Amino acid sequence: MKAQEYPAAVLEMIAALKRMPGIGSRGAERLALWFLQQGRNEARTLAGALTRAADNVGRCPECGFFADNGCLCTACGDPARDAQLLCVVEQPTDVLPIERCGTYRGLYHCLGGKISPLDGIMPEDLALDKLTERVKAHPGCEVILAVGSDVEGEATALYLAEQLASFDCRCTRLAQGMPAGAGLGHADAVTLMRALDGRRML
Repeated sequence: MKAQEYPAAVLEMIAALKRMPGIGSRGAERLALWFLQQGRNEARTLAGALTRAADNVGRCPECGFFADNGCLCTACGDPARDAQLLCVVEQPTDVLPIERCGTYRGLYHCLGGKISPLDGIMPEDLALDKLTERVKAHPGCEVILAVGSDVEGEATALYLAEQLASFDCRCTRLAQGMPAGAGLGHADAVTLMRALDGRRML
């Protein structure tokens, strides 16, 4: 006697959902069943949205953030942005947390990763040529290195600072230290060390 199983199309849907980050086998199964139980419209709406995004969204040719194919992103297309401020991030997804602060009015540059020899990512794999082009086009600009504070992020920041040292720009790094609302008892030694090093006058 054969054991009862989902139809092949449902198994294929579960397998596709399982490939998404943060979704395991059970989560993928729950999502697939939810779509099936909602009727055909929900699944078709999602399928249409995914298809339109895949067909029409690419990378901004200037900074590397998400944009409609062949178009500048919102920030690069905004003449009110300060072109003398260039915030360098690892991935396009790092742009939005900075934007949501509501205080930064400059432009961005997405590297597409960070230097990590163990993962096979070398400087030539990052969007560094475009970065130097943009720095040359805006003499006296400030380049804010907003890459991670892990080992690879620090190595990337140091490499970028060395590469940009010969250009007419000011290279800065995001301040690091105690998060707002946190007590000393919740901070690790590295965070405390950076908070002490980055202290400022009140």
